[in-house]
Order: sequence, then structure tokens, then C-alpha cells
Amino acid sequence: MSRSAHPVPPDPALAQAPLTIRGLRKSFGGRTVLAGLDLDLRAGEFLALLGANGSGKSTALRCVVGLETPDGGTIRVHGHEIGDARSAQVRRSTAMVFQQIHLVHRRTVLDNVCAGALGRLPLRHSLAPVLFPRALREEAMACLDRVGMADRAAERAGRLSGGQRQRVAIARALCQRATVVLADEPVSALDPAAAEQVVSLLAGLAREQGLAVAAVLHQPDLARRHADRLVGLLGGRVAVDTSPGAVSEADLAALYAPTPGREAPALPAPGGTDQETPALPVSDGTDQEARTVPVLGGTGQQAPALPVPDGSDQGARAVPGLRGAGQGAPAGAALGTAGRERR
Repeated sequence: MSRSAHPVPPDPALAQAPLTIRGLRKSFGGRTVLAGLDLDLRAGEFLALLGANGSGKSTALRCVVGLETPDGGTIRVHGHEIGDARSAQVRRSTAMVFQQIHLVHRRTVLDNVCAGALGRLPLRHSLAPVLFPRALREEAMACLDRVGMADRAAERAGRLSGGQRQRVAIARALCQRATVVLADEPVSALDPAAAEQVVSLLAGLAREQGLAVAAVLHQPDLARRHADRLVGLLGGRVAVDTSPGAVSEADLAALYAPTPGREAPALPAPGGTDQETPALPVSDGTDQEARTVPVLGGTGQQAPALPVPDGSDQGARAVPGLRGAGQGAPAGAALGTAGRERR
């Protein structure tokens, strides 16, 4: 697998690419995460970043928006290098959409979107949502309409589903007037239908509004359906850079193959049953043997027996209640069971 396997044709527009990264390096505690990353993001392009955990995808985006300080290399936004005297102004043209959706749940959806403009508001208009000017609220409503959430503007953000909250976060990025939108695993916590909607929305913003959009995704099929370009990172460098139709299964397999120093992800046991929990020590320091009790999600899981007040090892009793009878519970755990019988 190599970058030259399916090269993207040269594009003269790269000279004016909204985001250009050259030789980006970053280490954490002696472990190299980015090892000379080169990447360009074009206007009107939706780029999907693929790769295993630890390959440097999220770290690269965080360096662009200033959440991490790179050890070396250059980042240019619209030709201006991050780190010069105009860094603050330049970074306002980049917006980040996070995996953990950072909305103020007690505020309305509209107030959350208006917050995207705080960086360009005078202080007197940014102290509280009630001071947001009318023109900003109208702009925020237009952003909500673009993501299909205008009808929820007056609701508290905490009442929305995960997919709806992520669309509000994208509307906030639009209200920031960002020309470069970076999304760090924006659909990892969403169900398949909501994930499809959010990724389709990001792709539409790139193509219809000319934004430069990059998203870290762990769903290659989703990336293939919506992205204009796939970039795969391996060992902190670009290993694949091609169109969705040209990427091969071998390319994808190599990106996610276990490598020395990186363990393969643990797979769940079939059906989620017969997983063991180690016995836990009780108060006298001995290791009591775990007993099998029915639990939520299947049978056959091991649960430790817990001591009662006198230190003896009494067996777990079945206590009806949580989602039906027969759930295992330690003796003495519920008021009025073992403790009352002993009296």
C-alpha cells in the first residue's frame, strides 16, 4: 500500500487551498503520533480521514484549531501560517465539531447557535444571550434552517437527540462563518440513520456552500458513500490519498491492521454471554469464589459474592424487581432481606 497506488490528479487550486499542512509533527510522552504529516484541504471538498486509533487523525485536527501545539511543521489557513501575529483572526475561520457535542443543555437551540458568533461580537453583546443582536438571531435561524433544525429553535438543547444535537453543533459552526470545518468523529455515538444524516449534511455544506470540510470517520462504507476524497493515516503519515471509488479493500485492511505497539481491539463474546468477572476479595482478605447469577443482557455472567455484616460468605439471593424476577443480588444488599432475617 502506498500513496502512489491511486494518486489524485494534480489540482491547480491547491495553491489556494483553505488548509495546508506540511511536515506536521507531534509526540506525547516520547510516543510519536504525527511524523511529518502533509495534507491539503480544498474549498468545496468533503474529505474523510480514516485510520486506526492512534494514527494521528484527531491530533492533526486539534493542532489546526489550536487545541494542541505541534512539535514542528507548518499549518496555513488561507495562506496565513498559524503562529504568526494573525493567528487568532485566522483561527476564527476554522470551526471544530466534536465527538462529544459541546452544547449548553439548559440554553435554547437558538442561543447555542448564536454562540458561534461570540468571537466577532463586541463585549457588550456577548455577556448574555438576551444581549445578542437581532441580526445575529436572524443569521442563526438561517443556519438552523440549513441543517433542518429551525423548528426546534426555541427548545432547550438538552431535550434533543444525539443526531439533532450534532446538527445544532454544525449550525453553530456555520454561524461562526467558518470556511474550514473540521469534524472529529462526529457520528461515533449516533445510530446508523442519524450518522447517515449528519455525514450527508457535512458533504452538502462542502459542495453547496464551498466550505472545506474534513471529518474523522471510523466507518469506511459511510466515507465511501459521501466523501469526495479519502485520506488514510498510518503511523502519523498519509498512507492512502485517493477517491472513494479507487480505494481498495487491501488499502483499508492495511490501515486497520494491528501493528507492533498497537493492540487489536478486543471483540465481544458472541451474544454478550459467558463473560467472566474475577472474584473479589472480601473483608478477611480471602478470595471468595464467584457465583453464577442471571444478569441484564444474558445468562452465565459471573458476579462476586459480597460479605454480610458479620463477614460470613452468604450466597446471593434472587430478588425480583429490576426488569423482572430472578435478578441476582448480594445478600443483605436490600433493606429488609438478610438483615431482618438475622434479627
